[in-house]
Amino acid sequence: MIIQAIEVKRISVPLKKPFKTALRTVNSLESVLVKITCDNGMVGWGEASATVVITGDSIESIESAILNTMKPQLIGLNLVAYECVFQTLHQSMVGNTSAKAAVDIALYDLISQRAGMPLYQFLGGYRDQLETDYTVSVNSPKEMGEDAAAYLQQGFNVLKIKVGKDNIEDDILRIQEIRKSVGNQVKIRLDANQGWNVKEAIQSIRKMEDMGLGIELIEQPVKAHDLEGLKRVTDSVDTPIMADESVFSPAQALQVLQNRAADMINIKLMKAGGIFKAQLINQLAEEHGIPCMVGSMIESRLAVSAAAHFAASKKNITRFDFDAPLMLLHDGIDGGVTYEGRLMTMPEAPGLGIRSVSLWEGGEQE
Repeated sequence: MIIQAIEVKRISVPLKKPFKTALRTVNSLESVLVKITCDNGMVGWGEASATVVITGDSIESIESAILNTMKPQLIGLNLVAYECVFQTLHQSMVGNTSAKAAVDIALYDLISQRAGMPLYQFLGGYRDQLETDYTVSVNSPKEMGEDAAAYLQQGFNVLKIKVGKDNIEDDILRIQEIRKSVGNQVKIRLDANQGWNVKEAIQSIRKMEDMGLGIELIEQPVKAHDLEGLKRVTDSVDTPIMADESVFSPAQALQVLQNRAADMINIKLMKAGGIFKAQLINQLAEEHGIPCMVGSMIESRLAVSAAAHFAASKKNITRFDFDAPLMLLHDGIDGGVTYEGRLMTMPEAPGLGIRSVSLWEGGEQE
């Protein structure tokens, strides 16, 4: 099963509504598709989302990393010895985690196809169905309350609320309005995207606890590099704290775990460089008694299917943030995971279960 060709293609898909966080506003999906072909005719698909403010990876850098550095080292390798292939991939260059993730996803698609198994079964097969949350972007309290009510009507029981863009008082008003709109039957998670400092995070979280707003968890309240500050927040509040941007690699995960700097870890393939390293992060967390969530950037159903396969395969992954494909104006992916409201069902076809990628058609390819 020799790797014969590695191709890439840029795609852009408009969002139904702008996606707003403390770090950025996104109007369209911008990503790079990867197609890997082996000598036996098998094809594997991957995708890398360009998220400069989080991973540092742009469309241009992703394309260059894959075509100019990774491709020359991977062409001719045999996927039967896939440990060697993944080691080569991750040692090919420092950083560039999104580019590595796209190639990693396509390689796992091929390996599990060869095994004749859906990827989630190949990786462990713990469950075959997931429940995703839905993200409420940062806007005025009124608009966020209306959005939350609409998502509740669509059947979503868990809402992820983006905060940290303005001041804490505005964030609390937003959460109050959302809670008023959806009642107490909906779980609410907050994601500050590094938008608070340590003192205001502690003060605001305590205030929300005293107000009885019922927050399930709070994701990355402080700057990614500030593990000491993250630990101070975790130790000072009752609400569980989740590390996101603080954890890209297994080594960073180990730092968080050894220092008990967070109660949970959010694993994303675009941060970890794909499934190969993401598994190590989850294993470390499980050994330390720390559950994980798996989320995504703004990605198509192709990359999200890969993340969902990984999440479905492991017991220690208990929360799922896979709403990105539902935000797109059109899909362009035939196969992969299927959505029925908040419920996601894993495909039973081998690999990722992708039948065709119409987003690949037309335009120039490398």
